[in-house]
Amino acid sequence: MKLRISAKRVAMAGVAALLLVSSWATLNAQRGRRGLRQQDPEAQRRIVEASEFVFARVQFGSGRGGYRGGYGGWAHDYPDAEEHILQIANEATTVNLSKLSYVIVPLDSEELFRYPFAYFSEVGQMNMSEKEVANFREYLNRGGFAMIDDFDSQYSLDWFLSQMRMAFPDRNFVELTLDHPIFHTFYDIPTLDLEPPYDVGSPPKFYGYFDDKGRLCMIINHNNDIGDFWEWIDQPMYPLQPSTEALRLGINYLIFTLTH
Repeated sequence: MKLRISAKRVAMAGVAALLLVSSWATLNAQRGRRGLRQQDPEAQRRIVEASEFVFARVQFGSGRGGYRGGYGGWAHDYPDAEEHILQIANEATTVNLSKLSYVIVPLDSEELFRYPFAYFSEVGQMNMSEKEVANFREYLNRGGFAMIDDFDSQYSLDWFLSQMRMAFPDRNFVELTLDHPIFHTFYDIPTLDLEPPYDVGSPPKFYGYFDDKGRLCMIINHNNDIGDFWEWIDQPMYPLQPSTEALRLGINYLIFTLTH
């Protein structure tokens, strides 16, 4: 079902590109300064608890080129990607959040169930433990939503599917088309023929993962790295058009999580 948004949100969507551009100067000034997060962790905890939306980046086991502790592929683009997309969402929507409304949560932790949105990076490196498999299965069964990002190649897609089949043996990935509501929850995405931030050899595709009731519980950005666009949105790293589309997709995912 398509989200019905208020006239205020329609107006906001219409000028969103201006908001994005006006925010880049602020983001550029803030880049590299973790400020409040580093100096006062308690303050960030209060921000997270008061937010209507929390960006939960998932730390998972890795056995193919990454590692479970420290900063493996699961941490790519952290924390600039979080802070940038959250700041833009704060300005473009009426959702009560802050650019510090984010956490890192282990996939095998009970804390995961506190957050309806979970961001996964570099799942081509994923090698889930039995506890992580059980937790991920329960998370999706309880209504959680996962965004899968920053991975490419058919090999990595097949590997990730093999990981998910440990949780749900009979489910497959389904390629999404432009008519799916997730592409129209806040912004109307005009095309799925998008440009990735760097050459991955094949065009980006969007896959969905559905539960037994037909609910979309996972969006898979294959052959793309939307978080990389978010991370560098305050720098002249990538062209304006694909960078803006990556921000619009991120806000759509956020709104979809809150309304489905």
